[in-house]
Amino acid sequence: MTATVVIPGRFNGPRGSGNGGYTSGVIAGHLDGPVEVSLRSPVPLDAPLELSADDEALRVLHGETLIAEARELPELRIEVPDAVSLEEAHRAAERYRAPDDGFFSNCFVCGRAREDSFEVFAGQVEGRDVVATPWTPPAWAAGDDGEVRPEFVWAALDCPTYFACHLEGELTLSMLVRQRAQMLGPVVAAEEHVVMAWPIEQDGRKRLAGAAVLSPEGETLAVAEALMIEPRRPN
Repeated sequence: MTATVVIPGRFNGPRGSGNGGYTSGVIAGHLDGPVEVSLRSPVPLDAPLELSADDEALRVLHGETLIAEARELPELRIEVPDAVSLEEAHRAAERYRAPDDGFFSNCFVCGRAREDSFEVFAGQVEGRDVVATPWTPPAWAAGDDGEVRPEFVWAALDCPTYFACHLEGELTLSMLVRQRAQMLGPVVAAEEHVVMAWPIEQDGRKRLAGAAVLSPEGETLAVAEALMIEPRRPN
């Protein structure tokens, strides 16, 4: 299998590179079932990326640079905590910690500086080690059937995991290096949902978190696990 994909410039995460969740979702769209995507390099925007598959993995290259690798998973087991209600999610979003001007402030999913962002502003749920936000996917993010395209769901699952791993203290820079995700039900455009995320574990510079998209009634429609790594600090 050989093909090319392009990550449009409007779907950035950090300034100048593709949103990790969106990029992972685009790549996962070429595979079936639950998928694991490992990001190896910053994702170029508005540039053709070559997809090449063998028995081991689907690889994404920009020239000779390996951008990502993906593989299908036999299953994805993620234990989702008790559902967050829409009312709780609205209150949690008021505690969103991201600065107005920062490394991710222009992210199309969670950036405060973007008027056209998804407004996935996940803040801590009162009394719980969980972050949550309401999310109303825009109509343009859906296919002809009105269901949000999976790559946009992957994007919405990505950003809250960062804040789940930073419930308090300094918002240290951490980059998504691996996302595992699975769609479980349709996410309908123009309908309010809940996106929630929670920390799983931390090992040195590595942080692992889970995330889910919920229907207004609390049904789990998509799940993900995100591994982030904090870059080494200069001595």
